[in-house]
Amino acid sequence: MSNALFPGFESRLITVEDGVQIHARLGGEGPPLLLLHGHPQTHAIWHKAAPALARHFTLVLADLRGYGDSSKPSGAADHANYSKRVMARDMATLMRTLGHERFAVLAHDRGARVAHRLAADHGEQVRRMVLLDIAPTLAMYEQTDEAFARAYWHWFFLIQPAPLPERLITADPAAYLRDVMGGRSAGMTPFDPDALAEYTRCLSLPGTAHGLCEDYRAAAGIDLAHDRADRDAGRRLAMPLLALWGAQGVVQRCFKPLDEWRRVADQVHGEALPCGHYIPEEAPDALLARALPFLLEA
Repeated sequence: MSNALFPGFESRLITVEDGVQIHARLGGEGPPLLLLHGHPQTHAIWHKAAPALARHFTLVLADLRGYGDSSKPSGAADHANYSKRVMARDMATLMRTLGHERFAVLAHDRGARVAHRLAADHGEQVRRMVLLDIAPTLAMYEQTDEAFARAYWHWFFLIQPAPLPERLITADPAAYLRDVMGGRSAGMTPFDPDALAEYTRCLSLPGTAHGLCEDYRAAAGIDLAHDRADRDAGRRLAMPLLALWGAQGVVQRCFKPLDEWRRVADQVHGEALPCGHYIPEEAPDALLARALPFLLEA
C-alpha cells in the first residue's frame, strides 16, 4: 500500500461483508467521486488524474474485490460472489460506510462494468457516471466475432476452469502484465514505473490471479443472466452517463459504444479520445478536459 503515487491521501480498509474488506485511498475536498479501475490493475491507474480531481471532489479510489489490496475470497461454484451485482454492492456499502449517500462515478474497464451494475441496482446512490473504454458486457459477448476474440483473447483465457489460468498467471505475474498491457496500441510507454511496480506487487499477492479470473468467469455467466433480466424487464439507467473510449482501441474498432449505451440508458453522451485502452494513463489531460465539466454539472 505504498503512498508514493498519492501523497497526502489516506489508505483505508473498509469491511463490506463478513470476511471481505475493500481497500480505498481517500483524498480531496468537495462532493464525493468514486473511482474504479480495470484489469489487471489497481486504483493506482488514477495517479495522473487524481491531483486535478482532488481540487473539486472528495475522492474514493477503490480496489475491486479480487484486486489490489482488497479481499480475494475463493470463488463460488457459480462465481456469484464475483458477480458485478456483488462487486457493485461492495461499492455501495463502501460509500455509505464513508458517509456518502449519493456520489458520482468515474470508472475504467472492469470497474466500469461494476459501475454499470452499481447504477442499475443502486441508482438512487449514483448521481452521474463516466465509463471508460467499454460497451455493455452483454452487447460485447453477443456481438463477439473473430476480430474481437483475437484482440480480447484474455476474456476467453481467464474464464477457463480453475486452476489453469491461475497457474499460468502466478508462474510469472510481471510477464502477464507486460503481455496484456503492453499488447495494446500504446505498448508499455504510458505506465509510470511506480504504478507498474504496484500492479506487479498486487498481482503477485496470494489469491489475486484467482480473483481476477473469477471476475471474468462471472462476466461470462451470471452477469449475462442479470443483464438479460434487465433487458427483458425494460429496466434502464436514468442518471446522466458519459461514455469515453480510445480512438485506437478495440472498443472503437469492434463496436458502436454510443449506440450500445443508448440501448440501456436514457441520457448518454460521449466520444472517442485520442488514445488507446488505458485512458487514465495514456491521455489524462484529454480525459479531464471531457470528464470534469460533466462531473461538475449540477
